[in-house]
Amino acid sequence: MNRNLFRSGALLLGATVGFASLTLAAKAKNDAAGPSAVVMTITATAKKDAQPPALTRNDLTLFQGKERVQVADMKRGDTLRLAVLIDDSLRSSVASQWNDLRAFLMAQPSTTYIAVAYSRNGTVIVAQDFTTDHALAAKAVRMPLGNLSVATSPYLALQDWIKRWPDAGERSSILLFSSGIDYFRGGPASVDPDLDATIEHAQKKNINIWSIYVPDGGRRGRSSFAGFNWQSNLSRISLETGGQAYFLGLGMPVNLKPYFDEIERNLNNQYLLAFAGNGGQKGKFERVKVTTEVANVQFLAPSEVFLPAVQ
Repeated sequence: MNRNLFRSGALLLGATVGFASLTLAAKAKNDAAGPSAVVMTITATAKKDAQPPALTRNDLTLFQGKERVQVADMKRGDTLRLAVLIDDSLRSSVASQWNDLRAFLMAQPSTTYIAVAYSRNGTVIVAQDFTTDHALAAKAVRMPLGNLSVATSPYLALQDWIKRWPDAGERSSILLFSSGIDYFRGGPASVDPDLDATIEHAQKKNINIWSIYVPDGGRRGRSSFAGFNWQSNLSRISLETGGQAYFLGLGMPVNLKPYFDEIERNLNNQYLLAFAGNGGQKGKFERVKVTTEVANVQFLAPSEVFLPAVQ
């Protein structure tokens, strides 16, 4: 960690002015404070599903490692890129709840770009690229094949899509429907070997992953030990990227609508947080934590952010 992070008052002033004028767009990463400008998405939540109050940067305390650092800017970030990723090996009966998914997509603000894709054999098949035509995106939602012949690794599929993700400096989220089973690795391993790399890919691109557990079309998810491990992997990939995981036991979720309602509330209470970071000559990941003294408010935030190299 660099304890001389703010050696120059001009650096912080440049970051503040740059982010304010460019609305935290990707261009701000170069124009505001050079390659040392860092942007991450945080989500304000309140207890008992209440609506959290509007917040400013003065309401927050940001820690990088154990050191408190200054927030250069904080914006609502009107634009969102929201991607739906459905594992094609899931039980096809989940499609009986797709009308609620379509309603969720249709309810998104006009500034939300939506894409829909399906994962097969460790890759992503895009059915609808990012569009603000929400009706068009909703039409791309179909029944999963429910066939283990297309079974995949959800983590390799996520990596495949993240590599193609537009680098636009906007809020970004993936809504993942998965059993958590990695058929490429096999076995009920407690930690998938591709999990850490997938989390780092998402953190580097500032993408929140919201995962919903759905059993696959086979019988493997019926083992409580293996199912717990797979759900734990989904939970970890969501929590460490600033999202949240949803599941109810090892069976098919009874009703997905409460999940969609909570995710929508979370997306409506997100902020883009900007601060200066020093990743040295090669760049590095650093643990971060966001706290507040505002009553009953907590944050969903990535566990780590990538600090760009300083040139």
